[in-house]
Amino acid sequence: MEKLLIPKPMSAGIILSYKCSGSCKHCMYASSPNWPADWMSSNQLEYIISKLSETIIQSPLGPRNVGVNVGLHFTGGEPFLNFSLLSEAVKVAKKYDIPSMFVETNCFWCSCDEIVRERFKELKSYGLNGVLISVNPFLLEHVPFERTERAINIGYEVFQKNLMVYQEYYRMLFKKLNIKATLSFEEFLKRVDPTWAYYIELLPMGRAVYKLSMLFKKYPAKYFFGQSCYHEITRDWHIHIDNHGNYIPGYCGGISLGNVKDYEKIFDGIILDELPIIKALVTDIRILYNIGVKEFDYKESREGYISKCHLCVDIRKHIVEKGGELTELKPIEFYKNLI
Repeated sequence: MEKLLIPKPMSAGIILSYKCSGSCKHCMYASSPNWPADWMSSNQLEYIISKLSETIIQSPLGPRNVGVNVGLHFTGGEPFLNFSLLSEAVKVAKKYDIPSMFVETNCFWCSCDEIVRERFKELKSYGLNGVLISVNPFLLEHVPFERTERAINIGYEVFQKNLMVYQEYYRMLFKKLNIKATLSFEEFLKRVDPTWAYYIELLPMGRAVYKLSMLFKKYPAKYFFGQSCYHEITRDWHIHIDNHGNYIPGYCGGISLGNVKDYEKIFDGIILDELPIIKALVTDIRILYNIGVKEFDYKESREGYISKCHLCVDIRKHIVEKGGELTELKPIEFYKNLI
């Protein structure tokens, strides 16, 4: 039987839960307040970190430095919704000597200086190396910008060069627009020059393909035929492991290469005949399209697709909605929270 070899990860993110304080239009993992608060268990957390400690590499600048695609990061959802679990996660990672460790946050909780300073200092004392602050117009719809600025300013004070702002372009733009509170995306578009979209990184996948498709040119399904996702599926950097134990390649929300309870089995090679969606994606997306059409009565979108990721997730969503129970399409809730 044909096997797909998956390399062990050099950098990774642990999704403590998909539950979030908001439902951002660009979210790759369809996080929202609607997800259950099914946080990763302590035993699962330690097991996953112990396994990742064998292969996670440090930042080129050293183990105490951070970078977006190096080391280990804790994410969600929103990790600060469960500060006690986040604290425990940092302590466990420190015990296993994980390098270049940081947490991502949308700053919804940053209501006053004292809280931010106290929590950042506490996490740093446990061994956290840095923090990534998310800044974009989609978060701005539900997180007041003054809270984001507070987190950035105090973050620099506590973590110095290990405070990352993603994306700095938006921070400067919001300051220029003198934004303090929240702002709807529709109002944001009215207040900015149309060229804003040329200066940012917006990955056309996950919820974005439904909520932000108007920002992109669209193509028929056949435009993407002949393309595969081999490199995305087999890459060894910035993979994710969620609170259900799913090993998620790259940014491919809703796809699982296996459960980490059988961690080593994943790297022994994936038997492609047992995972038809994975087999299709590493071969030709046309095969996934044919599976959707022939086996699940999938109908091509008349509006078209903004990316191969759009075509992929739309077919997978349809399969799940039609009752398709495929091992690699997990967690099922991902597909229920996309729109």
